[in-house]
Amino acid sequence: MSPSRMFVLSTVLALFHLALGQNCSEHCKACGGPEKDQCLQCHTGFILHDNLCVDIDECGTDLDRCPNNTYCVNTHGSYECKGCDEACVGCMGGGAARCKKCAPGFRSSGMRCLDIDECAEEVLACPGVNVFCVNTEGSFHCQCAGGYTRTGNTCERSQTADSAEKGFFDDIQEDEIEVLQQMFFGVVLCALATLAAKGDLVFTSIFMGALAAMAGFWLSDKSDRLIDSILRGR
Repeated sequence: MSPSRMFVLSTVLALFHLALGQNCSEHCKACGGPEKDQCLQCHTGFILHDNLCVDIDECGTDLDRCPNNTYCVNTHGSYECKGCDEACVGCMGGGAARCKKCAPGFRSSGMRCLDIDECAEEVLACPGVNVFCVNTEGSFHCQCAGGYTRTGNTCERSQTADSAEKGFFDDIQEDEIEVLQQMFFGVVLCALATLAAKGDLVFTSIFMGALAAMAGFWLSDKSDRLIDSILRGR
């Protein structure tokens, strides 16, 4: 077969494979055969080199379009943009050791951007009483002590804390006070009656006086309640 006819035949075969496309190896868009080194045209993200389709490193060739404060990661046939570490303002890769510049609240230390502990370094990070400093990643905040709430720029004692510290008798009702009084007087009268039964004249006179006082108090209270009920019924 003459060289001219061989050329025509190889060209026809190449066009045939170009038209089929699916017979090409991976990454080849058009080819002269199924082998990897028979590529004639490559898919997007690859470049033809010696009839081979080679991945384009968009990150290394500045072909990426990553926004600010992100970095480029090359993938097979494309690339991805990933966010920089929160310690960075601009970066060349992931982590606090790949920062171009440290973000506010961080400082460079040993080739890394490390958090600044404002609570430990600033004496008056949180001025005022009943307030303490809480360090956070890249910043800090001031928090009121337990039992206090923030009002403007100060921490004031909360009402719930005041109510929680009420005394035992703060919430006692009027009728409960009356019952306690009666119980107290009953105990006193029992004690005096016991002493009077032993023939002690002094305690006998005290017992009789206390008994008369209790009777007078009881009659007075009953009469007041009776008059009050009559007046309300009118």
